[in-house]
Amino acid sequence: MADSLPCRESRPLSGHVAVVVKGWPRLSETFIARELIGLERRGLRLRLYSLRHPTDRKVHASTRELRAPVSYLPEYLWREPARVWHGWRQARRLAGYRAARALWLRDLARNPTPNRVRRFGQALVLAAELPADVGHLYAHFLHTPASVARYAATLRGLTWSVSAHAKDIWTTPAWETIEKLGEAAWAVTCTGAGHAHLAGLARPGTVHLVHHGLIVPADIPRRPPRDGSDANDPVRLLSVGRAVPKKGFDDLLTALARLPEACAWRLTHIGGGPLLSDLKRQAGQLGIGGRIDWRGAGDEDEVRAAYREADLFALASRVEPNGDRDGIPNVLVEAMSHGLPVVATVAGAIPEIVTRETGVLVPSGDPAILAEALAALIADPARRIALGAAGAARVRHDFPAARGFDRIAELLQSTAACASPSTHR
Repeated sequence: MADSLPCRESRPLSGHVAVVVKGWPRLSETFIARELIGLERRGLRLRLYSLRHPTDRKVHASTRELRAPVSYLPEYLWREPARVWHGWRQARRLAGYRAARALWLRDLARNPTPNRVRRFGQALVLAAELPADVGHLYAHFLHTPASVARYAATLRGLTWSVSAHAKDIWTTPAWETIEKLGEAAWAVTCTGAGHAHLAGLARPGTVHLVHHGLIVPADIPRRPPRDGSDANDPVRLLSVGRAVPKKGFDDLLTALARLPEACAWRLTHIGGGPLLSDLKRQAGQLGIGGRIDWRGAGDEDEVRAAYREADLFALASRVEPNGDRDGIPNVLVEAMSHGLPVVATVAGAIPEIVTRETGVLVPSGDPAILAEALAALIADPARRIALGAAGAARVRHDFPAARGFDRIAELLQSTAACASPSTHR
């Protein structure tokens, strides 16, 4: 990797890796917690820096396994003026300050927003407060966390890298993506579609495909052969995800309302999100509100229990006009790992894991076809069992958690902690 690093002098990575995240902890980002715990178990010493304070009322039990200290950067600069002022006073003495300021001003001219100002302020604080033994910065998400890591790394003369996922890949302006990838030591992303897009914009060999991966449960539950004919024992449908437009929950509700009246089903939805009240209202207007259990945001134990109790998982993702879309939704991988058959749309990178052998794919934004697929699987428990077994086998073979953790640990451990030319002036 030495030839891909943007520096002239290098030494082996030592000390801590500073990990920049959007928020910590977050129920919807279990995959980040799993990765960081996996990296610690592989000998990496981490320090976590979060751009936001937690807002979820619940916390995944697994996040408590992370030993890394967590620091919260000023979420809004005006709330911590003394800290920001001190950060600026310290950062402006760094040899990389002029280069970082010029970089930020160039970005600000193309993106003149308060958010861009906030990111530079957070980077000043981060650069000022980073311990001397931090040798590399690693950001989760290509948009705002990568901006903070990029500015702070420039200030301190360090290398940085990024893990890109879904929305951040497709909604970050092309100019910004190209420049960030040009400066980052390397990038990883979790889908083939994302990898193809980013690799086309980056230096050769610097973007790596690393699936999030899961540990498949040792025992796959045996599910009763419900077929929707018994109103006292309906087929149990499950959908997990934040109530945001790209998840297509409104399409799923419309599809469910199209199912035959005699078809016995119940849906459990797990997830918070800004559209939750609208979805509940829509369900009532469609006449199916009484058949849906809205559980709100759930921790990983609650979600795992729901996977084991359900008969069929449904997700109606779609691509939004601004480009926002799913990658490979982690909930799909989780459901499949529990032997749960899935019905999903072709949006985003979903076809990379859901195939004809492991589930049912339908066009996005078409509730009528989605309803047909749901009705067919509700009435066919034998096919559900077969699809569930094939899905669990697919996850076990192609999405093992250890493989991804090993690869990212390898990249971090082999990254040279470079000094930028400005630090030698």
